[in-house]
Amino acid sequence: MTRARKAPARPAPDGWTLVWNDEFDGDQIDRSKWDFDIGNGFFDYHSHTWVPGWGNEELQYYTDAAANAYVKDSALHICAIKESLHGCGYTSARLKTRSRDGAPLFNQTYGRFEIRAQVPWGKGLWPALWMLPQNDTHGRWAASGEIDIMEIHGEDPTRTLGSIHFGSTYPKRSLVTHTHKLPSTTTVADWHVYAVEWEPGEIRWYFDGVHWATQGFWWSCSQTRDGQGLAPRRASDINPWPAPFDHPFYLLMNVAVGGNFPGVPNAQTQFPATLVVDYVRVYQRSAGYGESKPRAPGRMPYSKQKA
Repeated sequence: MTRARKAPARPAPDGWTLVWNDEFDGDQIDRSKWDFDIGNGFFDYHSHTWVPGWGNEELQYYTDAAANAYVKDSALHICAIKESLHGCGYTSARLKTRSRDGAPLFNQTYGRFEIRAQVPWGKGLWPALWMLPQNDTHGRWAASGEIDIMEIHGEDPTRTLGSIHFGSTYPKRSLVTHTHKLPSTTTVADWHVYAVEWEPGEIRWYFDGVHWATQGFWWSCSQTRDGQGLAPRRASDINPWPAPFDHPFYLLMNVAVGGNFPGVPNAQTQFPATLVVDYVRVYQRSAGYGESKPRAPGRMPYSKQKA
């Protein structure tokens, strides 16, 4: 992908105040803002088992090596490379605003989260810009929520997805995914601005400043048995609205390879596959946030699950 001129600075959107950002104007990743996930999975201390592939059967080994994540030409580059490491056939990087020991680098409850990026595509690629809770306030994933600002189904460069994960601890969780068809003159490989506005009781997705989806219904249940989430059986099992989207979340950016969502790469998938990020900007509502009432669920779109 070719690098375009850096986006010019512009005033904050009406009603919003900039509170945190990274313009990637230096010559290296700012480690006071970003840390890395490392490896091909995690240890689940509740079940005392190793979870390979990050729970999604992903094929990459995440590193903090300069080949997989670096700053160049005032942009962050996250590169998935076809190479063997520790039993995996690919390497990549996953950056986050939360340190590996759990300490916060940056997190926020509510706000506008905006990222300008060029996104790689191809069979088996799974780039994502997303958010996770700083703490498991309401229980382990997905009882405490997840917000996906942008992800793509690797072989389709003409659509972006915006999702939320919620409900009870896995496997009794729920997923709502909205799909946005891009204008016919562009693909995700071009420069675009992806954003969500998250307020009490409502999450809105934006593409190049155009509001394209709204979600105003979800739920959270903290009930478990033997570490497994339980479906709520009575109203008192549901955490007070607007849980789980009522506590601080941190940011993540990555390029996964393979997994149960995009499938495996094929001969046409091009590597290195590079996600290029011009900036990350986070805003707060200038006038603050009011209270919100939950909406009726109505008909909710459902998509492939990300476990």
